[in-house]
Amino acid sequence: MELDFSLFKEATREHYDLLLDADPSKEAVSKYLQRSFCFEARRNIDLVGVLILLPTRPETVEIVNIAVSEAFQQQGIGTQLLEFALKWASENNYRIVEIGTGSTSFGQLYLYQKCGFRIVGVDSDFFIRNYKEPIFENKLRLLDMVRLHKYI
Repeated sequence: MELDFSLFKEATREHYDLLLDADPSKEAVSKYLQRSFCFEARRNIDLVGVLILLPTRPETVEIVNIAVSEAFQQQGIGTQLLEFALKWASENNYRIVEIGTGSTSFGQLYLYQKCGFRIVGVDSDFFIRNYKEPIFENKLRLLDMVRLHKYI
């Protein structure tokens, strides 16, 4: 599926619908959007995915949000978003791309590792410390963040 990637400056409601699927805290999302490179992926006129890249250290950028519209999931779009992130990072002189996900996010953990990301740590109780409401995923309470990175 051919996708068109472009930067966006102002997140619309359509963007937020996707962004909040990946991160349920609108407050957190709004804060990091201001400091990030925000990309949308479209197929024709349909918004199919979003990708938010935040520079964190010299030569390091973190994927702080990545989401695919429910109607377009299981079609390889997540892989295309990750490949775009890696290519963009390389072209912009970053050497490391980082990403974090929930310890109960089994599909995401599979995808990230399939794309060459390696687990480098666990941030215990991350979701307890940073989110007011409990988050449940795959019938489990989400507690810990798994941190991964890839050298490019």
